[in-house]
Amino acid sequence: MNKYMKLEEILDSENIKYNESMKKHTTVRIGGKCDVLVTPTSMEEIKRVVEFFNSENIEYHVIGNGSNLLVTDEDIHCAIIKIGNKFSNVEVDGKNLIALSGASMPRVSLIAKQNLLSGMEFACGIPGTIGGGIFMNAGAYGDEMSNIVDEITYFDENLNVCKILGKEAQFSYRKSIFSFNPKYVILKCNLKLRKGNEKEIELKMKENSEARKQKQPLEFPNFGSVFKRPEGYFVGKLIEEAGLRGKTIGGAQVSTKHTGFIVNIGNATCKDILDLIKYIQDTVYNKFGVKLETEVEIIK
Repeated sequence: MNKYMKLEEILDSENIKYNESMKKHTTVRIGGKCDVLVTPTSMEEIKRVVEFFNSENIEYHVIGNGSNLLVTDEDIHCAIIKIGNKFSNVEVDGKNLIALSGASMPRVSLIAKQNLLSGMEFACGIPGTIGGGIFMNAGAYGDEMSNIVDEITYFDENLNVCKILGKEAQFSYRKSIFSFNPKYVILKCNLKLRKGNEKEIELKMKENSEARKQKQPLEFPNFGSVFKRPEGYFVGKLIEEAGLRGKTIGGAQVSTKHTGFIVNIGNATCKDILDLIKYIQDTVYNKFGVKLETEVEIIK
């Protein structure tokens, strides 16, 4: 680990973890150890960490809450930059929320509610960060990030601070400009919301939370929806009609509660998940001629 020692000149020791198990940092609770995981607390620390990794030719990956992430079972000889609650300040400016990328989606939606701002209700149960939500244009209940993101600040591949408007972020279904530029690091965003009624906002959030509890397998580790919705179809319905409800490989199972989810029912491995994904894709294609594309990010 000597090549990583310079990190201790950049970050406090509590923000550096060597040989860290990625099971602790993915919501599906799967993954081997990474060489080092760092949790920077400022834009300057993020910049200096990336500069260090680049100067030493160290492979690195930037993650948020790990809610849409699958990591290989083998140890991964790279660095992980986790942008989470240590980089998560949120400010209110009229109808706008300025949120650092590590702020959690549920927390930001709660702050919006407390300030009588509407537009974030859909995100109250999404277990990711603002940065992750922008990266994949996260959405639920007919709404998505592209509808409220007004401006995004990020580092480009040369660590220049850049700003773009939401309409310039190339948002599409579960994609953004950041999906195609993995070396960009989302830093913060301006969310443009609208004034609302507290009771109406609270009711909508409650309805969304109840729907999530009833329809999603929250009792098991999972990473949310596994597949993107193919045009003209519903993923869960395709998998259901293919007879795959409850299909199990190792510790991975097609949820019996919502067939669009794969859950870890007990010590599932990355291989179990990938094998089950391929089985689902092959079965659905053979039965219906529909190709299912994953929306899960994979680190191998």
